[in-house]
Amino acid sequence: MLVSVVIYDCEFLTAPGAPQRFWCGPTDPDPLTIQIGAVRLSLDPPFTLSTPVGWYVLPLDRDGTRVSLHPLVTKLTGITEDRVTSEGVALCTALAALDDFAEGAPLLAWGKDELLSLAATLFVRDEASPVPAARFRSAVPLVVQAGEPQEVVETLRSNTICKHFDLTDPGPAHDARGDANSVAIALQHLLASGRLTALDVARHCNVADQRRI
Repeated sequence: MLVSVVIYDCEFLTAPGAPQRFWCGPTDPDPLTIQIGAVRLSLDPPFTLSTPVGWYVLPLDRDGTRVSLHPLVTKLTGITEDRVTSEGVALCTALAALDDFAEGAPLLAWGKDELLSLAATLFVRDEASPVPAARFRSAVPLVVQAGEPQEVVETLRSNTICKHFDLTDPGPAHDARGDANSVAIALQHLLASGRLTALDVARHCNVADQRRI
């Protein structure tokens, strides 16, 4: 049986209106990853959470040129050029660190950050992911499985899900560590209240028949 999962979140480059344009504007940046945050959630009672961890990522375009952060990115995330310059690493390095932290556990995000940002960043750099695609899953279906109406779940975001369940949001919003922690707290609540079980999570991650990890 699966004994833990890792909730992760990504922050990535954007510009005003870029999400609505699906990053198709003439000056929209590629949605390159600039931060990864992660929290481990135990699937054994009392469903403890680890301290959030995270890594900053240097955004390099397909020519290897460093991409500047739009002021909107700094306003939303608090991430500055200086922080990325001093602490940023290559995405594969950050993913390897995430993999070490996960210790083989599935990686759940609120949505599909692995497609929206990680895959795009790896493609731009012509690099293969050090973490197999099958390890990545969306946590969203689990909330529907726990009994929340799909039309309601579709309105939730990683930084609003705690408020939806009247839980204390650890924040800050749009910080990968804070957003990962928010989703983890919501899943912890659903497990502790019996609305989800460890087997539900294991089956969703397609590892129900594997040995404990």
